[in-house]
Amino acid sequence: MYGTSSKTRTRVSNVGPQSRPQGKGEPEKNLWSSLLNGVASGKKLPEKNLLVLGGNAELQREFLETLESDTSRRPQDRRRRKPPVANEFALGYTYQDVLDTDHDDILARLSIYLLSESSPTFAALVKPLLTAKTIPETLVVILLDWADPWSWARQLRDWVRFLRGIVAVMDDDCKVTAEETMKEWQQRRRGAPYEGGSAAPSDTLINMPLGQGEWDEPLGLPICVACHGTEKIETLERDHGWREEEFDFSLQYLRTTLLKHGSSLIYTSLSVPNSLPTLIHSSLGIHSLLKRQTLKHNVIDRDKVLVPPNWDSWGKIRVLREGFDVEGISSGWSIDIQAPATPSPSEPSKDDDPDPLSLPPTQHPLHRIPSPEIPGSVLFIYEDNIPNPYKDRPSTFPPIGEVPLSTTAPAMQDFLKTVQEQMQKLAEAEASSTTSSSQFPTTTTTTAPNTSTPTRPVSESTNPRVNEHIGPVQFNMGGIQVDADEMLRKLQERGEGARKKTEYGPGTPEGTKKQNEELAQFFAGLMEKGRGRGGGGGSPRVVRDGSAGRSGATGGGGGGGGGGGGG
Repeated sequence: MYGTSSKTRTRVSNVGPQSRPQGKGEPEKNLWSSLLNGVASGKKLPEKNLLVLGGNAELQREFLETLESDTSRRPQDRRRRKPPVANEFALGYTYQDVLDTDHDDILARLSIYLLSESSPTFAALVKPLLTAKTIPETLVVILLDWADPWSWARQLRDWVRFLRGIVAVMDDDCKVTAEETMKEWQQRRRGAPYEGGSAAPSDTLINMPLGQGEWDEPLGLPICVACHGTEKIETLERDHGWREEEFDFSLQYLRTTLLKHGSSLIYTSLSVPNSLPTLIHSSLGIHSLLKRQTLKHNVIDRDKVLVPPNWDSWGKIRVLREGFDVEGISSGWSIDIQAPATPSPSEPSKDDDPDPLSLPPTQHPLHRIPSPEIPGSVLFIYEDNIPNPYKDRPSTFPPIGEVPLSTTAPAMQDFLKTVQEQMQKLAEAEASSTTSSSQFPTTTTTTAPNTSTPTRPVSESTNPRVNEHIGPVQFNMGGIQVDADEMLRKLQERGEGARKKTEYGPGTPEGTKKQNEELAQFFAGLMEKGRGRGGGGGSPRVVRDGSAGRSGATGGGGGGGGGGGGG
């Protein structure tokens, strides 16, 4: 035992010095650094990028919750907090960890960038995200809302123009990488059906020519269009009268236009399970090591539509509903996505090649200005078949896109001068309103010495048709059914009587004068009656009705009185 340990110690002592490098000129090898670097590279998570374009802040949050719904069943780790979503201003950001099926292993880290406005002003924020290294690991999601499906075609056109403008100003390395990425996506349509983004082995692939309308306008980036909020379909049917024709037309239009870009399409909802996580993860090349998930197309259920990339064709689009012009929509869409020509104030020289992203918004090639209808455009076809029900309603806000998001701050003195002019206008308007209100005072009804109740003007009377439809207003007061209109009328009459008593009461000069006039008229009438009869000179007197022999009024004559006494 001791001999074995001594031999071991001796062997270790002999091997140690021999492993060290001999010679002063040779650099020493750091074995620990090489080992640590190898382990770190083996455990490094794949990084994927997701660029979400469109929707407001609330819609984007719902979409991210739908994307993360598949991982909500994992045991919650109290020490791990949910990543915050910062998408209130300009370019937002958050991230998600894609877990395996057993929710134990992290397959990849998904960096999510969010942008709500397709203005070219924000193109400078998105351009640094697309490099030769990140383009193959990036997926673009165009987010549409079921709350306004009548604007889908216009929003999709604006986002396609936005992406085309960014790709056009990339450097040569990025453009080459984008072309290679598009070729790789086109190769996925060959061989076996699309299953979770995995393609068939290279030796079994069969070259298949592209069909009509497929990949006519590649954007350099893989695209996925998500129409979120399918629970609002019932509202469209109930409030706006949507039928199967409207749902089928919008679906055929989207499928025809997205086929030109090789894009996928999915209808999503936060309350209904869907294949959104599978579609996004498989498009980014994230695959589970335990379970192979497949994507199955669905174009029948209008709330669960799923069109995987490289699956659709013109023939499948025609089958949905007859009469749809696939060729016309496809050719016209190529015209719509072209950047509108904007006249520049001065033509730059050929030697100068300015970056469009550095130009002012009004001179940018993608600046959206009100322009007449483009010849050959098919955008109006979608808007005619899917009209906006709120188009004819007056709005105090200008249409989206007519006002640029960026502005130039004026000089301080000019700004103060403008503010002073506006304040003077407001003061004049307030003075004129005060003058008009003093010319037409409000009539009040006095119900008490210290209280007054405004009367209802004649112009504010209730519409009789509305009263007839609603009926009398009644309520229960202490077990007694009370008519509100009748009570209001009595209160008004009582208030009018109190007002007259107050104005012409005995304590006021007007009341005293009126009483004197009434008494004078009364006595004058009595004197006129006495002169008209021509009888005796006695004053008239009133005889009570209870006496049988002394009925009537007598005037001091002896005949009348004597007759009564003799009886």
